[in-house]
Amino acid sequence: MSTVVITGAQWGDEGKGKMVDILTEDADYIVRYQGGHNAGHTVVIGDSKFILHLIPSGILRPGKKCVIGNGVVIDPQALLAEIDGLLEKGIEVRGNLLISGRAHIIMPYHRAIEKESEKQKGSLKIGTTGRGIGPTYADKVARVGIRVADILDKEVFRDKLKTNIQEMNYFLERLYGAKGFILEDIYDEYTGYAERLRDFITDTAVLLNRALREGKNILFEGAQGTHLDVDHGTYPYVTSSNATSGGACTGTGVGPTKIDKVVGVVKAYTTRVGSGPFPTELNDAIGEFLRDKGREYGATTGRPRRCGWFDAVATRYAADVNGFTGMIITKMDVLDELNEIKICTGYRYQGKLYTEMPSQLNVLEECEPVYETMKGWQASTAGLSNYEAMPVNAKKYIERMQELVGVDVDIISTGFRRDETIILKKIF
Repeated sequence: MSTVVITGAQWGDEGKGKMVDILTEDADYIVRYQGGHNAGHTVVIGDSKFILHLIPSGILRPGKKCVIGNGVVIDPQALLAEIDGLLEKGIEVRGNLLISGRAHIIMPYHRAIEKESEKQKGSLKIGTTGRGIGPTYADKVARVGIRVADILDKEVFRDKLKTNIQEMNYFLERLYGAKGFILEDIYDEYTGYAERLRDFITDTAVLLNRALREGKNILFEGAQGTHLDVDHGTYPYVTSSNATSGGACTGTGVGPTKIDKVVGVVKAYTTRVGSGPFPTELNDAIGEFLRDKGREYGATTGRPRRCGWFDAVATRYAADVNGFTGMIITKMDVLDELNEIKICTGYRYQGKLYTEMPSQLNVLEECEPVYETMKGWQASTAGLSNYEAMPVNAKKYIERMQELVGVDVDIISTGFRRDETIILKKIF
């Protein structure tokens, strides 16, 4: 038995989808533990590209059990569309996908409130996807949320929905001047979803703990990344859940003493989507080069990602709060053509040098990154699967990343495909 948590070490979009797909070969269960369909994982298999938002990418390997845990918020329409898309491509879903009855449901009023709230913020907007993730988590914490298990009981669902719609319509109509919702319309729509999802729903905490007793290997995957975590990220420019490794326990019902390894996925440079501080952001030709060469556009929204140099300070903080036992570096090949490459080793703000991640938002927004410059390798690493074939300067760059973060590199990704990967150490 072995349990491994895979989490993003930056602001998300680190390439976790491909790495989860690779590691799934040795896993029996693949479990998504937080977030919603505002995240996206892209996996390339042969000539086919799959973009997944809620379902773990392990679903692409036959016979693997994929679980959506209680820490995830689910839009039933989006989930069913994802299921249908996989079925159209010949992927077996029934029997291989299991959904926690304790996961919370995204309702139409959640999407409406999020969009109206963002409009009101103007220049102070957070940069959400408008998919209702935040308001759903807010209802969860306020103890008025509707869970997956609730929509299976028509009477329970109607009672909860009736109470919620009265309050939500008040906010929409009185506060935002927007149109409210009709109870029967949502009730009919969501009871229809319930019938289609009924066979997928179970107590996944019981399921996973039983699997551990049976000696199964379990891979836990998070969405987004450490610096979008609601507690440890660049608050308030964060997501609404715990993307860090601790979320794997609260979001699945598997206790922390049962976790063996935590592996952080990090790009060889840094990207961010949406608003918020980004100390190493490059608003120049190099930033454009990284965006174009790395195809840095959101899998879910298509938004162009902000690009910058590798930030060792932010990644070291991620290693600490997650408890990384190893790292995976992705997109090494994007840096192949550069003459020189910079690594951020600190921040300077009002004459003070910060070598650890500050919690003050204004420091992160206004600081000047302190860089260490390394020679580029100007040779192709694309598609390599053997570490010895790596250019000397590429190896030096990886070694320096390890030194600054304080965590060894287990895997290096050199392209989008499964075989474009260097395995230095087996994770399972």
